Order: sequence, then C-alpha cells, then structure tokens
Amino acid sequence: MYDVRLTHNEVYNMCGIVGIINHPEAANLAYLCLYALQHRGQESAGIVSSDGGKFYQHKAMGLVDEIFSENNLSKLNGSNAIGHVRYSTSGSSVLGNAQPFVANTLAGSIAIAHNGNLTNAMQRRLEMEQRGSIFQTTMDSEVIMHEVVSEKAELIEDKISHALKRVEGAYSLVFLVNDEMIAARDPKGFRPLVIGQLDKAYVVASETCALDLIGAKFVREVEPGEMVIFDKKGMKSFSHFTEEKKAYCIFEYIYFARPDSSIYGRDVYPIRKGFGMQLAREHPVKADVVIPVPDSGTPAAIGYSEEAEIPFELGLIRNHYV
Repeated sequence: MYDVRLTHNEVYNMCGIVGIINHPEAANLAYLCLYALQHRGQESAGIVSSDGGKFYQHKAMGLVDEIFSENNLSKLNGSNAIGHVRYSTSGSSVLGNAQPFVANTLAGSIAIAHNGNLTNAMQRRLEMEQRGSIFQTTMDSEVIMHEVVSEKAELIEDKISHALKRVEGAYSLVFLVNDEMIAARDPKGFRPLVIGQLDKAYVVASETCALDLIGAKFVREVEPGEMVIFDKKGMKSFSHFTEEKKAYCIFEYIYFARPDSSIYGRDVYPIRKGFGMQLAREHPVKADVVIPVPDSGTPAAIGYSEEAEIPFELGLIRNHYV
C-alpha cells in the first residue's frame, strides 16, 4: 500500500501481511508471523481478530515487540486473525494509516491488509469522492476497501472479485469477514503471498519465513490472479482474471525478502549468492578483501568472494537493536 497523495519517489513498496484461520491462538500466531516479517515494515503494526461475530483490533506505531504485549494480545479474541507491518518512509507517518483497516458495512464488518501499490489509486479515489465517498486515510488500501463495500454483488467473494477488476497495479491482500478469510494476488504476481497449514488451521503470509517460525507446513503460493477463500470447511480457489504475463518483483530477491525465505518458488539465499558470483564474472577487480553492506548484501558478497577467490571479511557492522 502507499500514500495516494505522495509523489512517485515516495511510494510505499514493501509491507508484510499475514492471516490465520481456524486456530484458537490465531492472534498469538499472527503476532509471531509479524515478528518474522518485521524486516518488511518497521513503521507500524496491527492485528485484527474475529470470533465470527465481532472484530477485535490493536495497532500502533513502532516495532512488533513494542506494540504487542501479553495483555493486549489476550484481548484479541477469536480463532481468525489478520496482521500487517508497514514500511516506513517520509510523509503520512500516522496511526490512522496503520493497517489492517476495518470497515463496518450493512453486510457486516470487513478487515483488509495490503502489500503493494495501486497505479490508478488517485483516479479511483477522485471518482469515488465525487460520488460522495468519504476517506479516512491517505492510503491506496482504503481505495480497495471502498471498491469492495460499494459493490452490489451479494457474496463477499463476488464483491472482492468485481472490485479488484477496477484497480490496477500490485497487490497481495488478505481479508477477514464473518467466518471467512480471503487471500488475493494481482494477475501479474508482483508481490509474493504463500499458503501454509498448521494442523487444521490455514495461514497466509508474505514470506515462507513466517510459516517456519510457527511450524506451519508450506502448501503453495497464491497464484497470480487467484483468490483463495478459507473457512471452517477448508479452502477453495477461484481464478478471477484472464491469464497475464507474470511480472515478479526482482527486488524481493535483491533486498526485500529474508534470505531464509522462498520467493516465487525459489530460495532467496542461493539466488543472492549467485548474483554476487555473476557480478565477479562480469566485473572482476583486484582487491584485498570483499566486504558486504549488511544485511541484504552479505550473501552476494560471499558469492563474489568465492568466485573471485578474494577473502571475505566483515568491515561494516550493523547494530540490530537501534
């Protein structure tokens, strides 16, 4: 998600999302998954849970372990939950833009967590404002919410499917509504989204490292253009777009994703290391040591060192606690 009133140089490109359904410790598991996805966003974090009849939420500015305590997690009742960590940049660093977003509608409450950015958000927002819609935030994620709740279809999956046909750009989404959790990915598959299983519970997350932390088994990715509906009976899939050419984001491999994750079906660490090896082949240099810029540059530096047969050394040390 990004701020629709910012310039293109200030677009939010990286966030982390998670969803858990059919687990008595849904909020606690969502917390752990967000902790694993902290690298994808350090500005704010939030969790919305549901007991099937009522939503409970807690979100704040800061890091995951600063925001959530045993006390406020205990108040997030229910066996379903979604969560979000937001990437920090200049402008609109306010609690009102923290996710997940919740809307109360005639059909009931709905919550959304979004990773990506819409290229036609300003246009769609202006059109809806001219028709009388009122926006509470400056985020393009709220444009998706307005599109969904204004859709006249009866079933929530139809509302979401029709709404997503009116937005353009990158999105990986997880919705919480009534007793269902719905995951969706844009037809080009720009941002990652994976499905896991923990006993009878299902998990969706931006990266597989979130599944690993809670002991969930990786099932598969949400396919580009696919919408997956999870409920007490299991999961069912719909492909609501005609097939398009895939456009995976290369920066997931270069920078965004954790090195122990699997993105777009491939492990991140060997790819980053391979980038370094290829760089050594294409641009060899005479040097005494290879020094990485931590943390994303470390695997590439190891690859460069091995291929060029130049010693690898640490010269820059990052403080992970400041």
